[in-house]
Amino acid sequence: MAQNKLIAPFLKWVGGKRQIIHTIANHLPKNISRLNYVEPFVGGGAVLFHLQPKNAIINDSNSELINAYEVIKEDLGNLIEDLRKHKNESDYFYNIRGIDRTEIFKTLSNLKRASRIIYLNKTCYNGLYRVNNAGEFNAPFGRYKNPNIVNAPTLTALNKYFNSNNITILNGDYADTLKLADKNSFVYLDPPYHPISSNSNFTGYIQGGWNMYDQVRLREACDELDDRGIKFLLSNSSSQFIKDQYEKYIISIVKANRAINSDASNRGEVEEVLIKNYE
Repeated sequence: MAQNKLIAPFLKWVGGKRQIIHTIANHLPKNISRLNYVEPFVGGGAVLFHLQPKNAIINDSNSELINAYEVIKEDLGNLIEDLRKHKNESDYFYNIRGIDRTEIFKTLSNLKRASRIIYLNKTCYNGLYRVNNAGEFNAPFGRYKNPNIVNAPTLTALNKYFNSNNITILNGDYADTLKLADKNSFVYLDPPYHPISSNSNFTGYIQGGWNMYDQVRLREACDELDDRGIKFLLSNSSSQFIKDQYEKYIISIVKANRAINSDASNRGEVEEVLIKNYE
């Protein structure tokens, strides 16, 4: 069945997989179409929307992100109407951005929260969701001439996809999502990357980030998947620490362009790994 090309990420997300999606596709199980799809760190959803599975469980710990997914599914018309009200102006941008520093934020409807995060993503610098340690959105205004704030064709296609298939959307710890997988599942894991150097940081979209103990906990969760006979594919940085953690699995080096490192010399093409427990 032909894939609907309008079904695509509606947000630009740190570590997004759009540019290496075909490389990832080459590493998927041959029987992927017969397996239930599970993605515990869905982020922007590039792999999900490329595959367009009929049965899927997706999760992310970022409540603003998952709320946007749910509003696209449940309240598309009002979301598009609200997005049309936003202005591509600096003062307006900083007013909307600053809401999460006030008590007003707690009273926002799910619709307004989703509209806000999509607007900020489309108009902030580099178009990336980024928060500080207090969980406050802190990317500056992007000054783009004509940002695509209201991408109605993609939002409409996503709404139809979510509502015409069996897609469960969760917001919690990835381990709880993994408990829902079984031998008829395929799990794709795209966690916050382990830093290659002290300057690199791919985890700015999660308050507090991840450390090596979080990575070890995830590897232990992958060992459990393997013990249960569940196929998984995992993306991460090509750090020696990660390669050592997953040494008993099949590790492939892939190239990806990254433009979010704070050190300009570390931007550009970087090595990442794809790790799997099947041939």
